[in-house]
Amino acid sequence: MRKLFNNFSHNPKNDILSGLTVALALVPEAVAFAFVAGIDPLVGLYGAFMMGLVTALFGGRPGMISGATGAMAVVMVHMIQKGNEVGDAMQVPVENLGLQWLFITLLFVGVIQISAGFLKLGKFVRLIPHPVMMGFVNGLAIVIFISQLGLFMKNVDGIPQIMEGSELWMMIGLVVLTMGIMFGLPKLTKKIPAALVAIIVVAAITIFGHIEVSTVGTFISDGGGEGLEGSLPSFQPQIFSFFGSLNGHWSLIVSTAFLMAAVGLIESLMTLNLVDDITETRGSGNRECVAQGGANLLNGLFGGMGGCAMIGQSLINVNSGGRGRLSGVTAAIALLCFILFGAPLIEQIPLAALVGVMFMVVIGTFAWSSFRIIRKIPLPDAIVLIAVSAITVWQDLAIAVIAGVIMSALVFAWKNAAMIRARKKTKEDGTLVYEIWGPLFFGSVQMFGSKFNPKNDPDKIEIDFIESRVSDHSGIEAIKSITDKYMQFGKQIRLTHLSPECKVLLLKSDPNFGNIIESSIDDPRYHVVTDLMDNEV
Repeated sequence: MRKLFNNFSHNPKNDILSGLTVALALVPEAVAFAFVAGIDPLVGLYGAFMMGLVTALFGGRPGMISGATGAMAVVMVHMIQKGNEVGDAMQVPVENLGLQWLFITLLFVGVIQISAGFLKLGKFVRLIPHPVMMGFVNGLAIVIFISQLGLFMKNVDGIPQIMEGSELWMMIGLVVLTMGIMFGLPKLTKKIPAALVAIIVVAAITIFGHIEVSTVGTFISDGGGEGLEGSLPSFQPQIFSFFGSLNGHWSLIVSTAFLMAAVGLIESLMTLNLVDDITETRGSGNRECVAQGGANLLNGLFGGMGGCAMIGQSLINVNSGGRGRLSGVTAAIALLCFILFGAPLIEQIPLAALVGVMFMVVIGTFAWSSFRIIRKIPLPDAIVLIAVSAITVWQDLAIAVIAGVIMSALVFAWKNAAMIRARKKTKEDGTLVYEIWGPLFFGSVQMFGSKFNPKNDPDKIEIDFIESRVSDHSGIEAIKSITDKYMQFGKQIRLTHLSPECKVLLLKSDPNFGNIIESSIDDPRYHVVTDLMDNEV
């Protein structure tokens, strides 16, 4: 238990104040993503509360914030719409069945993510190359910036239009004032989060100055919501009675669950990696998988929209001094208090203050150094960096990261495929020795095979792997293939300096290899294919 709650708080004041700042920034985000999914804003707020609380207490990264996110909302839209259509045909209230399908799907999402944690899949985030990470960060900053531009719109007779005249200039002025406070206050004191002070000052100016501006309340009403005020999340036993409505639709539920789980884990683990770099500490990806899954399971049972790590809010928290679990707990509990008791006050907070905070997050998130190093790094890395940034803006974070990792892996395989070498020498007894140098894997097997000439080589052949490493099953098959060719020509062949696992795999494929494999105390020791990695903290 002590290990579970380590790093709960080293500085309670900073954690509490940063948690309050994050809670204020969570409100419009959760509401906006609920609108994207086509559900009630309170469902988004409940989701943010439950996600934030569970992951703050049990997650793998102190100081990281989770809640309702746009990446998850976009995935669930189609399923909710389909559920509503089915509900309409069954004469079930339209706002009911799609939402119930969401809660059912979240149960599967939770189980999938918990399973990923127990299977230790979270460790693979450590394999993400640096160009992918830098491209992800840049793309993320652009996405956050673009998302904030939507708050410069207003509804006129139900039609979104950009603000004009004095209203627009007032919005811009308050945004600039917020950013100015966040830029200047840390130069005077760092005892209180600059973002929290900026929000309070700008809110006080608009409230006591009776200035008409877009607020959290008007944002909710313009989107069709009725306000923030609500009760505690309640258990949803009725979802089990809706299982019957899923006949013929289970494939949609399960596929959506897997997609939501994958998107949530990728975004969360990337956020964990980013916060690790900022704080120079190390979190546990596997523990985060389990916590995310538990939180989504709880969302399904108690009526939240689910979610994952929120990158922007996590950066606000860390930059405001929130490094312990207490900051996330404070943010979640404060958000619930807003719903229960503080709705009228929170609804008066001007959107300009929150936009200013997020713009400062954008400035702090973007890897400006990428402009300086783009011409200094290898061309393939530069292409990956730019591609990941572009795909993040064009599609979403998860697709961008997957594409970046695949591109980096292909570049790595291509480079290593050309590194296989075969040096020849002849022993006194006439044996031709091929000394193999470089990795033998799926990408290099063709070039490996081209090094030999079974028809014209002498009768005695030795293939020495002392400076090579057989990396996968394709390498094993390549050795078997070239050996069979020599034996077909009646040549005597010996294989030396293979690892013990290579020998085992070759003997499994053909026991006759026992006659041509020579063992030595100099044989290297490595696994052909392994998922062994360092245990996570």
